[in-house]
Amino acid sequence: MYQIRTFNNISDIIRETLTKDAYQISDSGENYDAVLVRSADLHETQFPKSLLAIARAGAGTNNVPVDECTEKGIAVFNTPGANANAVKEMVLAGMLLAARDIVGGINWVRENANDPDIAKVAEKKKKNFAGTELCGKTLGVIGLGAVGAKVANSALTLGLQVYGYDPFLSVESAWSLDRRVNHTRSLDTIYEQCDYISIHVPAIEGKNGTVGMIDTVAISKMKQGVVFLNFARDVLVNEEAMADALADGKVRKYVTDFANPLTTKMENAIVTPHLGASTEEAEENCAVMAVEELKNYLESGNINNSVNFPRVDLGPAENVGRIAIFHMNVPNMIGQISTTFSNCGINIDNMTDKSRGEYAYALIDAGSEIGEDVLEKLSAIEGVYRIRVIK
Repeated sequence: MYQIRTFNNISDIIRETLTKDAYQISDSGENYDAVLVRSADLHETQFPKSLLAIARAGAGTNNVPVDECTEKGIAVFNTPGANANAVKEMVLAGMLLAARDIVGGINWVRENANDPDIAKVAEKKKKNFAGTELCGKTLGVIGLGAVGAKVANSALTLGLQVYGYDPFLSVESAWSLDRRVNHTRSLDTIYEQCDYISIHVPAIEGKNGTVGMIDTVAISKMKQGVVFLNFARDVLVNEEAMADALADGKVRKYVTDFANPLTTKMENAIVTPHLGASTEEAEENCAVMAVEELKNYLESGNINNSVNFPRVDLGPAENVGRIAIFHMNVPNMIGQISTTFSNCGINIDNMTDKSRGEYAYALIDAGSEIGEDVLEKLSAIEGVYRIRVIK
């Protein structure tokens, strides 16, 4: 029986997906095989040697020590696209809140709730909350993944002209994009042409990374009075630069889903408490996707949507023996593994080996059972650092 440790409240729908006779789910315990997590920070967690996989019910894995897991042969999964519709709807809501002073109007009504003539007074005061329409404006979407593509397509139905930027646009995302979305290869086009800009990229450190990409230089290229929306990662925006741009009117509104001591005090900022994926549907979708990834990996060794190991899939484990081998991505590794099986008189019926960076993962269907002597010889190969017999 596999032991699943949860570090957050996960939708109860997972209990319908994980059969009771094969899985035990608990929010405590020391020797567990897999982890289900949402936002809990695992960086200081001491993982047991039994841990095989971590599934994050969401797209980002900043709360998981991915490098440590990779070195230990622990597969880390995420759930890309499972909450995309929920985030898309928040972006659209953010655009509407920025275009019309809905928040100001609501606050005014609450402040004057005891005025018996509020209906009459409201007719005089409503001009203070007048805004603009989205129809006819231009939206720039930075990042056309699961969320960005949905935002771009939906914005078209609201009458906006849409520009999209993504130098790493996948075939799947390209097929999902409406043909009316203008795909540009230049961020400057987004900055210079768009009344609204929404960012949807992962947080990547480094010289050519995305962390802090929306800085003073980027903002200076934007249209006067632009509205900027960030429902992706707080660190994508240099918030000091954004605060200055809001104060001098370069940016009319900053809509962000990341409340912190700086954003909450920004002039003309609309800040929500990380509500992007907080819907019942999104939480269920993420939970189901996460447990399906864990089931497929624990029961068959297949890897899908891992952030630290390549996609490997041999289908259900139906052979007498299936073995997973984590190893360094070095020359002649496949040859050494194959030779070891041959010397032990074991035929390889099916095999796949793929790498990601300096690490690799091999999944092998053997024609007979794999004994301890075979495991010892495989473990003795320099560069092999974790082996798991699946069946």
